[in-house]
Amino acid sequence: MELRQLRYFVGVSEAGSLLQAAARLHVAQPALGQQIAALEHELGAQLFARSSRGMALTDAGKLFLAHARIVLADAERAKLAVRESAAEPHGDVSIGLPTTVALAATLPILSACRARLPKVRLKLVEAYSGFLREWLLSGRLDLALLYGRAPDIGLAKRAMVDDQLVFVTSPANTGIPDKLTLQDLALWPLVLPGQEHGLRRMIDEACAPHRLQLDVIAEIESLGSVKRAAEAGLGSTILPLGSVAQEVEAGRLRTAVIDSPSMSRRVVCATNVARPQPVAVAAVMELVFDVLRDMAGTGCWPVRWVGDDAPT
Repeated sequence: MELRQLRYFVGVSEAGSLLQAAARLHVAQPALGQQIAALEHELGAQLFARSSRGMALTDAGKLFLAHARIVLADAERAKLAVRESAAEPHGDVSIGLPTTVALAATLPILSACRARLPKVRLKLVEAYSGFLREWLLSGRLDLALLYGRAPDIGLAKRAMVDDQLVFVTSPANTGIPDKLTLQDLALWPLVLPGQEHGLRRMIDEACAPHRLQLDVIAEIESLGSVKRAAEAGLGSTILPLGSVAQEVEAGRLRTAVIDSPSMSRRVVCATNVARPQPVAVAAVMELVFDVLRDMAGTGCWPVRWVGDDAPT
């Protein structure tokens, strides 16, 4: 079976007759008919019902048409990929970022892309990690930074950083030690996201083995509103250190380390294993790795780099 035969088959199915298909494909009608007959012989099935009115697909032909179009599309993508491999990366690339990661990494990634990949146009999408995973699987995103080190069917993951969660409170709360236990957290009124949020689930799962019941006085989905509530002294919270770095430096919030290995989130770069990775997407992925490695190394984002030695 040859790609040429598949193209001829699709052409005849769309034209509805050998005469019209031959004209469209610039092939002699007898030669076209011979190729279709050879294809049917190889498949052991009649693909067309022939009549004086033309050629109509049989049930077997309809089934084969769907597969033939996929094969031809894949062949075209492969050809384009080879052509692009020798060219400068270009085109649109969509990246999903969780809100707490986007706060630290959006501008550095955008700046590096403008400098290193000027022909690539980024589309940066900020959302909850769960939404980003769904959009990545559905093809709406080319790659996404997600939380979680566990294997995920349909996704390829590369470890990047470990993001430490900290206790966050108003600077008016004096006398707080530099380190708190999980049991200490239960003594503080907290403002946290709702239970469907990934951060909240992680906190609840860390407390569950100790049978700790946290004093959650309010559930707020907005990161900005959670930080403002803590700053106003309405309740403390638990957030990644990087998401409050500016407020801590300005003296508007203060933090304490939570003495628990469960209070750390692995950030991974994920792609859809079912989708071929264009040159531009691969280039952007390596750029994101370089940017986050530099941010972790210089301390401008208070995370621990694990990308070189802890793949998931």
